[in-house]
Amino acid sequence: MAFYSGGDDRRTDTATPNEHTTQSTAVMDSAHVGDIVGALGTIGRHDTVEGRSRGQRLRMLLAVIGPGLIVMVGDNDAGGVATYAQAGQNYGMALVWTLVLLIPVLYVNQEMVVRLGAVAGVGHARLIFDRFGKFWGAFSVGDLFVVNALTIVTEFIGVALALSYFGLPKGISVPVAAVLLFTVVAAGSFRRWERLLFALIAVDIVMFPLAFLAHPSLSATAKGFVPSFPGGLNSTLLLIIVAIVGTTVAPWQLFFQQSNIVDKRITPRWIRYERIDLWVGIVVVVLGAVAIMAATAFGLAGTDAVGTFSDAGAVAEGLKQHAGTTVGAMFAILLLDASLIGANAVGLATTYALGDTLGRRHSLHWKISEAPAFYLGYAALLAAAAAVSFSPDHVLGLLTQGVQALAGVLLPSATVFLVLLCNDKAVLGPWVNTTRQNIVAGIIVWSLVLLSLALTAATFFPHLSTRTLEIGFAAGVSAGGISGIGLGLSRHRSARRSIERTATELGGLDPDQIEELDATALSRCERRKIREQDRDTWRTPALETLPRPAFSPLRTAGMLALRGYLLIAVILVAVKLAQSITG
Repeated sequence: MAFYSGGDDRRTDTATPNEHTTQSTAVMDSAHVGDIVGALGTIGRHDTVEGRSRGQRLRMLLAVIGPGLIVMVGDNDAGGVATYAQAGQNYGMALVWTLVLLIPVLYVNQEMVVRLGAVAGVGHARLIFDRFGKFWGAFSVGDLFVVNALTIVTEFIGVALALSYFGLPKGISVPVAAVLLFTVVAAGSFRRWERLLFALIAVDIVMFPLAFLAHPSLSATAKGFVPSFPGGLNSTLLLIIVAIVGTTVAPWQLFFQQSNIVDKRITPRWIRYERIDLWVGIVVVVLGAVAIMAATAFGLAGTDAVGTFSDAGAVAEGLKQHAGTTVGAMFAILLLDASLIGANAVGLATTYALGDTLGRRHSLHWKISEAPAFYLGYAALLAAAAAVSFSPDHVLGLLTQGVQALAGVLLPSATVFLVLLCNDKAVLGPWVNTTRQNIVAGIIVWSLVLLSLALTAATFFPHLSTRTLEIGFAAGVSAGGISGIGLGLSRHRSARRSIERTATELGGLDPDQIEELDATALSRCERRKIREQDRDTWRTPALETLPRPAFSPLRTAGMLALRGYLLIAVILVAVKLAQSITG
């Protein structure tokens, strides 16, 4: 049997480039071709599930699990813990409904990058640069670098706040954490890195007894699943909602998971298993977010701390005072663990993208001497973020929330590029988005834009009433629906004209006969089997051999308008944070 577990992942690497790796497919780094080497097992490069027992398929699933779970748990990082804690402390369980609505957003966005990574074999940044050119590549990756660098600062803030609870000063905790994070990555072994991340993830289970010890009310929690706007739909509430969106569905996740799938050598035949991995991660992240909200909502209920969130460190102290020493210590441990996982994942997302952009080796399978630029970039990023984390405390507290809000504002543009790539037949072949997937993705993008627009309006015009904002949302939904119907009709007419041209070329056949031509040749079962075989083996050809997709004037104008709006939205988020700093 070709499936096996254990062993040294370096021995199963394709350590040197080969013709298939560098010429016939889009794969850039030779370390990205070979056996799947995971924390919980190994799958041979040419293994399949055909003829496997249920137990063997389960072991294969365990070998695949990793990218989806890590990216989702990394989502509950220091900023996530602080944001969910703030939501619970200031609004009780009233904002739980936002997490429920984000479940389809999480799955749709991350499932698209699962397909891109497994089929293309290159990272998200590389695809954007190669398919859309340097201008749009710099637009997308430039935003990523800035927000990611600030996000890692918040992770070090989390480390400092967590360990200060136990009496360790920032001057020691931050440098030690930076060295530890680099050591975890620099081992030159993908399997060892993933096992260390799994060990950190296991510590996250502390969030569930944490919530239980806060004595949650099931009825109050259940009410939180019904959408409501406590205190009215104002700029402060919108900022926390956007922060929840930004910390739960962050742009760095797209870049990290795609590159991590590539680095783990997951190919199209394992996409089904990777989707299960993703669902496991989504369940963990949503339950964890609810648990954190519950810990502060019920642990601080009825105290003078309600509505006065400052930072996660103050939350730990508040829980210690009002819910007991054990609860406070558990929250601090959770914050420390979340900060380390988040810094690791966000840092790797950035250096993976840097390797994609510069065309350098960027794999955890390489040792430091084999990929110096990859590891030096990671070290430099950690060092810079650690240095910034020594800024004044009142600035750092607001920076944590501000980074999540910025991520939420920038998410629409990242999702637009994702949808465009997933409709690029030259890249994904039989794995391109279906009509249903495009409809759902379109709804998600427009919803994120509307939320960002509402935040912008509430910031610029702070006296807007809740009723006015609700009318604005309704108008936006109507405009999006009309535009979607118009676009759908346009695509249908275009497809019909293509069929009519084909009918003419085939001697005047009726267009309906053309649509039925393939259906009459094979049975449905035969067509499905052939389609599955094609999908399981199809890989993106070398990117330099593919013609670039043409941008219509309308699409170009839309993209430029989105870029201009996002620039304004980012400025206004900064204005809102500045107002908070100055009182």
